[in-house]
Amino acid sequence: MRYRMVVAAAVCLGACDGTLDPVDDPAPPRNLDGEYYNMGVDLRWELDDRWDGEAFRVYGKRTTEAEFFFIAEVTSCAEGVCVYRDINISPERAYEYYAASVDGETGTEAASPRSVEVFVPAPVPPPVPADVEAVALDDAVFLRWRDNSSGDDDFSAYRVYSKGVDEDYLLGDTDSPGFIDFLAENGETSEYYVTSVDVQGHESVASRTVESTPRPDYAGEVVFAHDNKPKSSGFRFQESDDLQAVIDGNNAYRHFRIEYDDGRFWFVPGPDAYVHGTRKETSALKCGPRADSDCVSWEEAPRSGYLSDEMHLEVGFTYMFYVPGDDGEMRYGAVRPTHTAACPDHFVIFDWAYQTQAGNPQLSLPRG
Repeated sequence: MRYRMVVAAAVCLGACDGTLDPVDDPAPPRNLDGEYYNMGVDLRWELDDRWDGEAFRVYGKRTTEAEFFFIAEVTSCAEGVCVYRDINISPERAYEYYAASVDGETGTEAASPRSVEVFVPAPVPPPVPADVEAVALDDAVFLRWRDNSSGDDDFSAYRVYSKGVDEDYLLGDTDSPGFIDFLAENGETSEYYVTSVDVQGHESVASRTVESTPRPDYAGEVVFAHDNKPKSSGFRFQESDDLQAVIDGNNAYRHFRIEYDDGRFWFVPGPDAYVHGTRKETSALKCGPRADSDCVSWEEAPRSGYLSDEMHLEVGFTYMFYVPGDDGEMRYGAVRPTHTAACPDHFVIFDWAYQTQAGNPQLSLPRG
């Protein structure tokens, strides 16, 4: 490989004693490296300890060409590292690069000790996420979709976006087919879509757009597993929505907490609280006036059969609890899990009801 070099000689101006002052070459770039990412080649090099503010020139060519061409001049580096991104590239071709520091007064260049080769692949993103759904929670929205993109060998993550009036916003990345938007607000409708990204930054087109409006009620309570977020793993039935139901999993006033063990979620009753030894498969927590004709619920609690043992938790079943209220009197509560997630966070989403009259087994939503 040929590097472009300029040799400069010192000159005497005015009175001269017959000697030449040596001119030091600029310090060359160190540890040049390059890699492809999302339709660009990112070059990176480090500053030599002798670097004195010189600019850098980047040269490149296709590996099938003989001559290097000047690409760009880099004058800004941060924390001892310089970077440059070349987007003038074509798929399925290999490129070779080197960088050189340049003396601004003499034009002398000092090339990096080595060049780097980078292959540019064809930009083929993973499949578009399918069957995206939005579930309204209390001050949050739970998004889920079919995990059809992660089967690709180079799959990296899903990206979740919120549509805006002027621009869309990236809410976050996840490697699982689910995401909770905790920035959503009750009464405000939000629109979402999801894309998939591979390890080289290639992003799919957007999925279909879905919308959701969070609402302040007793549906969609999010409780994390104790091993994951212990301070948000406990739960206490409350008589008013002004009171916080999700509490520290170690709080002695909890009615139960959620635990995750051996790939399964569990209800673990708190002190003086009990869960019924059986559960019932249901289609809703309560079948109200607008419910479908085939709606199945469990709205009257059994008066006996309650245990202090942990109970395996499963979506689509209603569980009955017998717990002490704030006045010490025993009351009945019902919980129906609607969603669970085990990656990256362990959490359960459920609807719940609490009978505010002590000893009354008839369950209804507190404001019903």
